[in-house]
Amino acid sequence: MVYYRVLILIGCLFMFSSNLSSQRQDSIRNPSFFSGVITATNNGISLIPSFTLGRPAMLFDLSMGKGRCSFDPMLRFGMDGKPWAFVFWGRYKLINNPKFKMNIGAHPSIIFRDIKETTISGEVKNYLNSQRFFAWEATPTFHINKKVNFGISYLGATGLTNDLVKSTTFLALRSMISNIPINKSYSLSFSPQVFYLRMDKLDGTYASAIVGVNKRNLPFSLSTVLSQKIKSDIAGKEFLWNIQLQYNINNQYLKIPM
Repeated sequence: MVYYRVLILIGCLFMFSSNLSSQRQDSIRNPSFFSGVITATNNGISLIPSFTLGRPAMLFDLSMGKGRCSFDPMLRFGMDGKPWAFVFWGRYKLINNPKFKMNIGAHPSIIFRDIKETTISGEVKNYLNSQRFFAWEATPTFHINKKVNFGISYLGATGLTNDLVKSTTFLALRSMISNIPINKSYSLSFSPQVFYLRMDKLDGTYASAIVGVNKRNLPFSLSTVLSQKIKSDIAGKEFLWNIQLQYNINNQYLKIPM
């Protein structure tokens, strides 16, 4: 219970502080923002795209903050309403130049899984077990132009409960090509990556990509995630894929002091 209260307190303090403004001019230069993507998918694929929920899911990826700081919760649920994962990112734009950006961040997270146990009497009981992690990231990105960028994504994590992998390292070389015109109304986005994953003494290499179709002036988009195991000792499917329907939220607002 203490863990949940701390998370709620941090979130409330962050949202409160991000809305404080002592100067009108500072508010104009650094507008507050709230954005996000709500996703419905036939197969929930993890933040590390070598793992999957294995069934339909709803994903809520939100971001709120001001200036260089943001609070980015990621909430995942099965379509049956059962929680899958809660990730509470705190991020900071360490470098924010037009051609080069560098974000750093950290998060506590909770992963849920269904557990079945058979009692002495033979009765099968189902319950939801929670596992806790702490992770950190660095994401340097080079912007070639408004449509093309490439960069490195590093993620480290440690398990906080006894039945978890204690050390995880994720290192990816990735690229993003956006606004590829199909016609006057539709455009395509393509984001490939190759990544290395190490979990305690096991490791592997993978390739994945996200391909999306967008319609101008429409908040909905359609995309697919594809992930292929190249060589790995880590348990999991050789190939993963899904279809995603997304609703995009993107708002900025100014706080004008009275």
